[in-house]
Order: sequence, then C-alpha cells, then structure tokens
Amino acid sequence: MSPNDRSRDLQWGSFTERGPWELDPQSIRWLGSTQALRSQANAEVPVLTTPRRLPPGGRVIIVTINIVKALAPWFIKKKRNKYVDRSASQADVSLRLRKAVETLGPTYIKLGQIISSGEGLFPPELVEQFKKCRDQVPAEPFSTVRQTVEQDLGARLEDVFEWFDERELAAASIAQVHAARLLTGEDVVVKVQRPRVASLVRKDLTVMAWIAPYLVGRIPISALANPPALVELFAETIVEELDFRLEASNMLDVAAMLHDLGQEGYIVPRPHPTLVTRRVLVMERISGFNFDDVAGMKDAGIDTEAVIRTGMIAFMEGAMIHGIFHGDLHGGNLFVLHDGRTALLDFGIVARLSQERRLAFLRLMLSATTNDVMGQMTALRDLGALPMDTDLGAVIKDLRLDQATIDPTTLSGEQMVTEVQRVIKALLGYGASLPKELMLYVKNMVFLDGAIARLAPDLDIIAELTTISMTFMQRHGARLSEELGVDMSTIEVDMGSLKQGLGVDASTESMTYRQLQERRDLIQKRMRDHIVK
Repeated sequence: MSPNDRSRDLQWGSFTERGPWELDPQSIRWLGSTQALRSQANAEVPVLTTPRRLPPGGRVIIVTINIVKALAPWFIKKKRNKYVDRSASQADVSLRLRKAVETLGPTYIKLGQIISSGEGLFPPELVEQFKKCRDQVPAEPFSTVRQTVEQDLGARLEDVFEWFDERELAAASIAQVHAARLLTGEDVVVKVQRPRVASLVRKDLTVMAWIAPYLVGRIPISALANPPALVELFAETIVEELDFRLEASNMLDVAAMLHDLGQEGYIVPRPHPTLVTRRVLVMERISGFNFDDVAGMKDAGIDTEAVIRTGMIAFMEGAMIHGIFHGDLHGGNLFVLHDGRTALLDFGIVARLSQERRLAFLRLMLSATTNDVMGQMTALRDLGALPMDTDLGAVIKDLRLDQATIDPTTLSGEQMVTEVQRVIKALLGYGASLPKELMLYVKNMVFLDGAIARLAPDLDIIAELTTISMTFMQRHGARLSEELGVDMSTIEVDMGSLKQGLGVDASTESMTYRQLQERRDLIQKRMRDHIVK
C-alpha cells in the first residue's frame, strides 16, 4: 500500500490503514460535548453512592428480599458450624450471591462480570461463580433494538442501513451489538444500549449504597475492598458506560495515545463521525482471531509471544506516560489480526489518571526497577492505596519487605495460610484500599498473566520484564528525568523487587511462565490441603 492509499487520520491515531471513513476531530459532531458529559458523570458518582438515611424507593425492597433469601441459609449454616471448612463456606456464599445477581438484572450482572475478571483481587470461589454471569444476559428483541436506534438517530433503520442483522453478535448487561451495512456501503458494528438500563443502574447504585454498610464484616467479598468501597468503585466504572458518546471519545483518545507512543502493534476501530448518540454507537467493523484462538494464530504464522510482549509494553506506557489505558481487558475485547496486530474493542471502561497519580505510577515503576522498597510504598500511598498519613516505615517492617524473600514453596500449607492472613490483617490495619485506577491496572495485568499461559507459556518472565524496564527507561529517559527530577543515566535496573514478588531469591536468573505456574499450583494445593484439614 502506497502512502497515498493510507487514511489521513493515521497521522494522529492508531487505526486500520484504510478505514471506511476518515476522522477529523475538528468536524466530529458528537465530540464537542464529551468533556462536559464526562465531568457531569463523575460529579454524579458521590451523589449516587452516599448512603441515604431512608431506604431509596421500592427497588430497595426487591433487592433486599433477594439478598436476604440468598444469604440467610448460608448465614444460618455458618452460625451453626455446618461447613466443614472455610473453602466450603465461601463456595456456598459465592453460589448464592451469583444466583441473586442473575435474578436482580443488568446492574448486578455487570458488577458480577467485573468481579469475574478480578482473579487475585477477589476470592477464587466468587470469581469462578461470577464468570457464569458473562453469558447470562438474554438479548433484547429486535423490535426494541429497532426502536432505540430509530429514536436516537432520528431516522428509520432503512434510511440509514442497507442491511441490519436482526440477530445480535453478542449481548452484555448494558448493551448488545449487531452487524450492519450502511447505505453508503461500509460494513459496521452497531452497539445499542438496553432501554431503561440507565435509569435502572442509577436506582440500583443508590440501593447498593444504602445496603453496603450493613454488609461490612458479614460476607467475605475481598480482602481490600469492603462493600461500600466496592460500590463506589463500581459506580465510578459504570456511570460513564451509560453514554456511548463518552465511549467513542475514549476510542479516539486511546488511538491517539497509541500513535503518540509509536505502538504499531495495536489498532482501534473508528467510531462513525456522525452516527454516535447516548444509546447508539456505530463503528468500523474489524475481524480477526479471538484472543483465545492460539491454534488459529499459530497456523497463520502469528508470533504469539510478540502479541503478549506488545501488550505488556503498551499498557504500562499508556498509564505512565499518558495517564490513560483500556480498563477492561478480557478475551472478548481483543481481536488479533492476520498481520499480528491486536484490535482493542469495547471502550466503556477506560482509566484516566490525574497528573499526580500518573507521576505516582511513574515513581512506582522506577522504584520497582531499582528495588527501592520505600519508593514503592510512597508511590502506592500517592496512588491512594494507603492513607496519606501512613507510617510507611512501619508498613515495610510489618510486611517484612525489608527482609530476605522466603520461597513460599518451602513453606507448609499452614505456614502459607498464616502468612497470607498476617499480611492481610496488617494491610487492613493501615487502612489499605484499592483505588479505581490501580484496581483496573492490576486487573489488566492479571488478564495478561493468564494470556501468557495460553499464548506464550515458555516466555522467560524475568528476562522479558528486565528488557521491558530497560527499554522503557531508554525510550522515556528524558521525560522521566524532567518529571521526576532524577538523572536517569545513574539509574541501574535491579529486578530484586520482581523476583521477590515471584517468591524467588535474587540469584534466580530466569523463569518461564510454565515454571512459574507450576510453583503457583504447588502453593495453592498446599494451602487448599491445609484449609480442608
């Protein structure tokens, strides 16, 4: 393809070479209002999540009845010591919560879906149960879809589309998507919001905020996210999803960020310059391999290790250099093209870091690559994970971060369980929490961790992260020096922190993901065996 055949919007965004239309930010009809809409959505969160003194309407009765019906049998069995062990108790309460969530509808299913991708952040029993929520949302009838599209676009379906597939490509809690073709001939995907879901979400958030304080300490949800904090975090992620103009704006911002970073391994589908409203989003259709189709990718000659490597670099750079990154990575939101590039989909949840938190992310990265424990704790505090008046020295001492790493595979199951409980108790004692941006970043890293298991199990984790850290400092050294006030030429990469996180001593030079997973499986087995005893 000659330079003249390339779309002109590639001069500022990471898109396909020749799109169905070209985007000019100066002439996009819906773009001018998005900044005000985003501010309005953010201002709505504290209003929705501040607990009211009185129950918020009739919806709270329905929600309360369903939660009580689900949890009362579990609570009674727990009080009577009917469970053989803690794992059985968590499995039972997780099952009951999942069934209640499915009964309560889209808002609660969405919450379950977010929790389902939080492996490592929430109890495994809860994650496994809520994974079943991903396919539990029936599609709206086509007559409803037609009505929503025609209302928002102000025209009959036939006056906009040459063809519109009545059968959905996928259905989620907030919206569903359909394949279509415009009258002008372009193949597109149309995302259509479920009717009344916006008002239902807002009602449900006020109900969640009212109920959450009564659940504190009563059900095992997460070590570092009590129910009120979880509701607030959920509200911050879902409110912006209710306006597709904000999602389309996110698409442009992420595309511009990837272009600025020179990340040629990722592309973003183009939203239509005029066919975007609060409830309808028309976008370029992109096809490729599902992210889990490892066999298909390898048969096509795609380097799956390169796919993973690009992801690890792109999301770190996006957060730390531009303060923006896709906040909801999972297999359904990624396509791998035949040329090995990855298309990002579904931009309803995008994390945006303030300047202060972006710089804290930078300091966290720099401290991790130089094995500066105090620097890491300071950065985590500045990210909102610890109160600003926390005695960081005491935290380091209590968590034993100033001591040599103990290989967890040398511990018995009882010793490992005791150690985990000790760390969690210490963190909670210091008021630790999980701010939205950090939660989304960690959740993405957890997804990439699982993706490595499928796409690149023999990747040398230690060598790869060492290379990424050095490349990052080489590419952005001047900026780091200016923003953090450090001389990058004097910085030496020390992967001691990484090795400590992997549970190996400083002398370990390499470890494939396959070897890491074997260690994890051994640790988990010993902990499960101890809990069952």
